Amino acid sequence: MNGILNFIATETDGTGYRTSKFELDAENTAAQIDYDAPAEIVIKHSGETRPPKTYALLADQAKKFADAAQILNYFLDGSRRVYKIDDIAYRNGSRNMIYPIVAGQVVAGCCRRADKKLHAEHFVADVVLSLPDVTNAGGHEGFFPALVNKLNARLAEKNFPIRVAKILPYNTNRDPAEKFEDRAVAQIMAHMHNTEKDLVADLVRRGKLDRKNYLIKDGSLEYRLPAGKINPGLVADLPPLSRTPVTIFERTDNFHGGNKFAVWYLRLRDKKYSDSPFDGVVKVEKILVTDAERASGKIDTDEANPTNCGQFILTREEWKQKE
Repeated sequence: MNGILNFIATETDGTGYRTSKFELDAENTAAQIDYDAPAEIVIKHSGETRPPKTYALLADQAKKFADAAQILNYFLDGSRRVYKIDDIAYRNGSRNMIYPIVAGQVVAGCCRRADKKLHAEHFVADVVLSLPDVTNAGGHEGFFPALVNKLNARLAEKNFPIRVAKILPYNTNRDPAEKFEDRAVAQIMAHMHNTEKDLVADLVRRGKLDRKNYLIKDGSLEYRLPAGKINPGLVADLPPLSRTPVTIFERTDNFHGGNKFAVWYLRLRDKKYSDSPFDGVVKVEKILVTDAERASGKIDTDEANPTNCGQFILTREEWKQKE
């Protein structure tokens, strides 16, 4: 490993320090922030045609669907582990500036359910490096791809069993509130999310996803920390097999083409069988894509209430009486 790190330092006119290697916090929420273009999401308004006053009860629909043909047939998830593997210094005027080198193991996979069994549909595993952007002192567009090629050739010479898929530069602008390690991890997180989105795009291209074959993704479609959030108490108090009203959100940047999207929460498991009031709750996101949805800024309540369960919409008081 030290030989590879020395090779990186030599190729980039830096100085490696062979510092201690350790795993960075895999749950570091700061690493989910896009430092280059922080996004803001704002709540617009109620987002359905026939909104419930509190919760929509879907228990009767759940019983009907229990014996129905399964439509949740694809399952997608990603994972990453990140490690600080060295510090590297570059000359900045009269002094050296020191930056971390971060390595990441990124995995994304998709399973398909058929005949009540899960089968591997697609799997991607990458090793990536995140280096400071000052590594490319000349700002050349092809610098990092060329460095990947050189690095992989070196790894092959040394008979290392791994190859580097990509080098992800992180921003080194001076801001004491942003740690360089967090910026590096953010780049690796973004790579994982892009890999997941590429897997979804591949499924769409191959005609695998339709109204009889839905995809379940672990995590939010937005991959951002929203400024506007739904009241957590409303979600925590969700009765079993019920959902919150639909809320419309809108991004202030151009992510998803600047589209509005609908969000609601559905409780699948009773709280008494869970360790947390948020266990067993699914967040549903739907981008407004039809002309009618875009014009009204709403989705039809039937979209959130399968088979039109408007007659099962209860107020909080009615729900308590039913219990």
